[in-house]
Amino acid sequence: MPELPEVETTLRGLTPYLAGKRLSRVEVRRAGLRRPFPPDLVQVLTGARVTALSRRAKYGLIHTDRDQTMVFHLGMSGRWRIDPDAVEKHDHLILTTEAGHVLALNDARRFGSVDLVESAALDTWGPLAALGPEPLGPDLTAAHLGAALAGRVSPVKVLLLDQGIVAGLGNIYVCEALHRAGISPQRAGAAVRQKDLPPLVRAIRDVLAESIAAGGSTIRDYAQPNGELGYFAANWRVYGREGEACHGCGAPIVRGVQASRSSFWCPACQK
Repeated sequence: MPELPEVETTLRGLTPYLAGKRLSRVEVRRAGLRRPFPPDLVQVLTGARVTALSRRAKYGLIHTDRDQTMVFHLGMSGRWRIDPDAVEKHDHLILTTEAGHVLALNDARRFGSVDLVESAALDTWGPLAALGPEPLGPDLTAAHLGAALAGRVSPVKVLLLDQGIVAGLGNIYVCEALHRAGISPQRAGAAVRQKDLPPLVRAIRDVLAESIAAGGSTIRDYAQPNGELGYFAANWRVYGREGEACHGCGAPIVRGVQASRSSFWCPACQK
């Protein structure tokens, strides 16, 4: 599933083609993805000028001068394609700009979504309203994590995947951040020591920033809008490396299942 770095990379790739540009044509090629496309999507976006692109958690936001924002989620297999040579079977939404650029939202598994939200109401819109702080923003602090984990008996790995605690963190990057911080994913939230919180915040920021710089992580379907793959998977220290040697101590990486998700960690380095 595309996670925060993949969505951020996607938006950075789209920005030169969409920001400040007017949409001359909008085409929907099926009824919807995980849920139906907004019935007025074509009417609202055709002729609209894109004023900015931004991200909230794993959602991409395309703001327009119609006081409406198109919010997209890439689901399991979604990606945007820029100026494709031909329209493909799974190109379900196509935007054409006045400059002639074509941007196709491709989603083979159709677990993604597209919504139209009044721009002034974005912060109170259901999926965004309950999100925690952005992990790359100033509101993710050791104090915030300490308060969120205090008294919690659930494993810290599971708690960090709670979007109400930190927005946008996904399975890959939580595994990687916990390894860098030396914290076992099995440790209860309440058992995370105060001295471990600043390193954990730094680890979260570092792993996300490094992944964004590498274009994200390609596992199956994800590709950047320009067609390039994400190369951060080559830098994974624990994720997907069950049985391989830890880069830090040489002990074998182990795998477990937490909340129906695979966790990878080094039992020697992470306590």
